[in-house]
Amino acid sequence: MIKAVVGANWGDEGKGKITDMLAKEADIVVRFQGGANAGHTIVNNYGKFALHTLPSGVFYSHTTSVIGNGVALNIPVLIKELNEIISKGVPAPKIKISDRAQMVMPYHILFDQYEEERLGGKSFGSTKSGIAPFYSDKYAKIGFQVNELFDDEHLKEKLKSVCETKNILLEHLYHKPQLNPDEIYAELMEYKKMVEPYVCDTSAFLWNAIQEGKEILLEGQLGSLKDPDHGIYPMVTSSSTLAGYGAVGAGVPPYEIKKIVTVCKAYSSAVGAGAFVSEIFGDEADELRRRGGDGGEFGATTGRPRRMGWLDCVASRYGCRMQGTTDVAFTVLDVLGYLDEIPVCVAYEVDGKEIHDFPNTSILEKAKPVLKTLPGWKCDIRGIKKYEDLPENCRNYIEFVEKEIGFPITMISNGPGRDDIIYRNK
Repeated sequence: MIKAVVGANWGDEGKGKITDMLAKEADIVVRFQGGANAGHTIVNNYGKFALHTLPSGVFYSHTTSVIGNGVALNIPVLIKELNEIISKGVPAPKIKISDRAQMVMPYHILFDQYEEERLGGKSFGSTKSGIAPFYSDKYAKIGFQVNELFDDEHLKEKLKSVCETKNILLEHLYHKPQLNPDEIYAELMEYKKMVEPYVCDTSAFLWNAIQEGKEILLEGQLGSLKDPDHGIYPMVTSSSTLAGYGAVGAGVPPYEIKKIVTVCKAYSSAVGAGAFVSEIFGDEADELRRRGGDGGEFGATTGRPRRMGWLDCVASRYGCRMQGTTDVAFTVLDVLGYLDEIPVCVAYEVDGKEIHDFPNTSILEKAKPVLKTLPGWKCDIRGIKKYEDLPENCRNYIEFVEKEIGFPITMISNGPGRDDIIYRNK
């Protein structure tokens, strides 16, 4: 059976923890899209980790971790990450890398930096990890798959051709130094040594695992609102963040994905630019940011302070719908215990009209939040294991949100640790 763990909103919902938790029952965990431009923070008995490319199942000796064909594979970052977790006492995980995964090339990171620099105040708030240039090349069919590392003559010829094109842009648009294909080839040969032990046909491996009845977990990056088709375009990422893409990015049949766990925060946060209707500012935002997450709301990759807001039910309902949600995992609920009252965005006001469906970006940028205020529970809920033991106002908050978004909340995270979870039968 295949389950997918994906995000309902802007990312940063706590997918790493939920994947780490569900991986206990999984045989295989697959990263199916995105690159090292976002991170999943995990707290377990080995310590605290921020993973960027490794699947969040690497902390279990019984799991195999797969880097799917849909991933933007930054090979040095992956290997550095692998060495770091091993150095902290984590047993060396079993890893398989798709031979069809494409590589983030050294020049992708340069082009990302140059373009943000060129755009200045109109930039997209990129993490400068090379993701947009990577996917641009992938769909322009001038990207490099991992298997091309093992075809020397073809690799040299293609590198020469691609560098000729890139150098025209570097010279005339960015006014930057030109690329040397021989230097890039030498770097790619180092990449080859790094990944050679792990490369295989992962879709065949996963197909066989399905036939054997293995438990497979697909792990997504970011959330619905960062999807290039269905998110707040153009302030989105460059690969689909939806569970439906899991079939493509992992190379598995779509009908095998039976459960879609969509992770939704009990409040909102976002990194980067773009419309954010329920955003809050000043002391109110600072307080929530300081208390939030598992040590403050700061990007796991960039360290940037996250933008803060109240829970947006309009965006979350839409995000869950686009994911095809079967179960909602409701996270960081414990953070809200300091509040006397908790505002929730239940609708948007646009040009004097109230709307309940999440609109396209041009309308979204004009939207104002319609807030409903619920009473807080004013206590620490960490350590509680049963739903009925939560304070009444806390249960009321969960049930109000569940009714507003229209999808069942079956898991509630009330702390950063692997065991800080309450299962709720629906």
